[in-house]
Amino acid sequence: MLYFRQILILLVSLYTVRVVLDVLGVEDFGIYNVVGGIVMLFSFLSGTMASATQRFFSFALGERDTEKLKKTFSVNLIIYFAIAIIAVVLLETLGMWYVKNHLKIPAERYDAVIFLFHFSIITFIGTMLAAPFMAIIIAHEDMHIYAYVSIIEVLMKLGVVFMLLYVPFDKLELYGILLFIVSIINLMIYVAVCLKKYAECQFRKYYWDKVLFKQILDFTGWTLFGQVSTVTRNQAVTILLNQSFNPVVVAARAVAINISGKINMFSANFNVGLYPPIIKSYSSGDKEGTFRLIFNGSKMTFFLMWVFALPIFIEMEMILGLWLKEVPEYAVLFTRLSLVESLILSISLPLATAARAPGKMKVYELTLGIMQLLIFVFAWVVLKLGYPAYSVFVVAIIVNLAMFIVRLVIVSKLIDLSVIKYLKQVALPVLAIVFISSALSLTLKLCIPEGIIFTILIGFFCVTVSSLAMYFFGLNREWKQKINKIIKTKILKFVPNSKII
Repeated sequence: MLYFRQILILLVSLYTVRVVLDVLGVEDFGIYNVVGGIVMLFSFLSGTMASATQRFFSFALGERDTEKLKKTFSVNLIIYFAIAIIAVVLLETLGMWYVKNHLKIPAERYDAVIFLFHFSIITFIGTMLAAPFMAIIIAHEDMHIYAYVSIIEVLMKLGVVFMLLYVPFDKLELYGILLFIVSIINLMIYVAVCLKKYAECQFRKYYWDKVLFKQILDFTGWTLFGQVSTVTRNQAVTILLNQSFNPVVVAARAVAINISGKINMFSANFNVGLYPPIIKSYSSGDKEGTFRLIFNGSKMTFFLMWVFALPIFIEMEMILGLWLKEVPEYAVLFTRLSLVESLILSISLPLATAARAPGKMKVYELTLGIMQLLIFVFAWVVLKLGYPAYSVFVVAIIVNLAMFIVRLVIVSKLIDLSVIKYLKQVALPVLAIVFISSALSLTLKLCIPEGIIFTILIGFFCVTVSSLAMYFFGLNREWKQKINKIIKTKILKFVPNSKII
């Protein structure tokens, strides 16, 4: 269901960006992403608490402690409401000051931008308050519920696109209003599901635990720093490009980030499914089980992104030309570089989950957070030196490679993970998959002419050769036996009076 969910989200999102870019125009689309970027600078608040909620709920579930679950819900809810109030105050003061005094906004769009900013804040608050309920569903490993609610959300956003086409109103302002409505409905669905399904989710009685509150704050404090650095390096770089270039460059970056983000969600959603079992396995003392989840999860999260990223990377010009009516300048190059960065990140996702299992976040978040901030610093330096806009992506790729190495070393110390085993069982197979599938796919690309039919052929070939490379070089004997059994079971369903040998 998670995989089906993401395929639907990918298709709808690609169509949505195409229509929104066409309806708003390149300039308004760039303005929307800059304004939204300022609000999203505060997304580290919900991201941090969602991570903490999942960790402490999963840990309590692993310990089978019902009372602790109730306390965890109450304490988290209080913290979320406090953070929501802080976010509104900061955005309506400092955020509004920055929008009015420092953003490059065409004079005729000033009122629309201020209107959009207010609604973006409310939308963000609705999304943030939905995060703890989403985290509870994930901690219980009810992924089908999470997938169903997400599908409803994406269908509502598809409805937003159609309303943009036909409702006679300022399109930028209308887009902000409709996204706000979607976020509120989504929040109501999550709350209703959790209140009905999980006993620990209730508002009749508040459970307070001072020790748990301090533990969550300690975990959240360092995770907060990591989230701040992540959001800063993503959104602040967008604002930096706005200051150094023009809205067209920002629109190109928005297209690149949108595509790579949607593709990356295939691996990220697989990691969502890995998060609870890794935490539960660690909390129950099963280290070998934890290591197996990390090794296999790292390869699978990478593969689930690679199988889509490779054909898109090779056929980027054709795909963007078919997808967008007006392809922003630099969009092809930006998207290719953004995909490389996301691929490096994808293999690290299970490691990031494992780092949260012990609850000791100081060294991990402080080190990697500083490295994230360095991406923005280095990007600012290279742009000041006169390098082109794409240099910010090159900086991010280099720093992300360094972060992968540092993350592996820190996690090895936190949970006694063997670096040598990780490199042998994960890094080497991944490199083999990348080299073999990309070499064969690029060779085919050079041998055939351009055209939609040939683009489809290359896409099919990329998926096939990537899957075969994953099977032969990425899976151990146990996983190959499991897959062989699944394939035989599916085939023999169509063969009467047959048995699996």
